[in-house]
Formats: sequence, structure tokens, C-alpha cells
Amino acid sequence: MRVTKRRKQAGIVAVIAVVLLGTLVFAYDKFSTSTGYIDPVDHTLVLRGQQVYANNCAACHGAKLEGQANWRERLPNGRLPAPPHDASGHTWHHSDAVLLDLIKNGLVPGVTAPEGYESDMPAFKGRLSDQDIVAVTAYIKSVWSPQALAAQKEVTQEHPAPR
Repeated sequence: MRVTKRRKQAGIVAVIAVVLLGTLVFAYDKFSTSTGYIDPVDHTLVLRGQQVYANNCAACHGAKLEGQANWRERLPNGRLPAPPHDASGHTWHHSDAVLLDLIKNGLVPGVTAPEGYESDMPAFKGRLSDQDIVAVTAYIKSVWSPQALAAQKEVTQEHPAPR
């Protein structure tokens, strides 16, 4: 009889722990995206983002986030090669709101690109969930220097996502 009571208590404690953990994960996800800043300190999020990046981004932006060669020079078709996402690129100059929009919607002329600009950057809306897009952003940011992270955080806080 005592063993059964202990098992019930252990079961109740386990259920409470799962509910609390779920609440914390939900609160973290809501907080990190509602503040407009994606903090790359969550190792689980970064690992998820690394996998999403490898499967969806590395073919163009490089397995090591190095981008395509001569990424600042226009190709004969007028388009630019995929830029790097490491410190040698300009990704860290953009707010999280802009980065999320670029990944989700691609480069949109008049919004995230000059009018008339054509890009090879696809829109991942419908292919990646919002959580996957946040995760890949966290992964990209995880390789930046503390200085680049601080500068990008400042830009993000100055230009938060509309609510």
C-alpha cells in the first residue's frame, strides 16, 4: 500500500514538473520573440537552428556560414551571391525583425530590398515554422563575437518588430 501511495505521489510530482517545464519553455519562447531580440544562449535552440540551417541554408550561404565567393559583386544577371552570416558579412547589422522577415518572406522589393531588385533568396514561409526561423537565427548569431552581438542587439532594440 505504501509503494502505491509513493508511486502516485511520484506520478503527481512528475506531472507537475512537466507542466512547469512546459510553462517555462512557452514563456521563454514568448519572451524571446515578443521582446524582438533572439538571444543565442539557449543551447537547445542553437542546436535546432544548426540542423535547420544545414538542411535549408548551407547550400547557398555555406556550411560554415561563409557565404558565396565575391558576395559583394553582382553576377551577370544583376543579382548578388549569397552573403556570409559569419562576422565577415553584414547580417549582424540587421535587427531580428528584419532577419526573421528576410528568412520568412525572402527579399521583397520595396520592403527589404530596393524597388525592382531580384534575388535568389527564397521565402521559407510554409517550409519552415516560425520556431525553426527563430532557431536558425539563434544559430547564426551564436557564431558572432560579443561585439557584433551587442551591436546587433542595440539595432534590434532600436527597431523592434511591430506587434
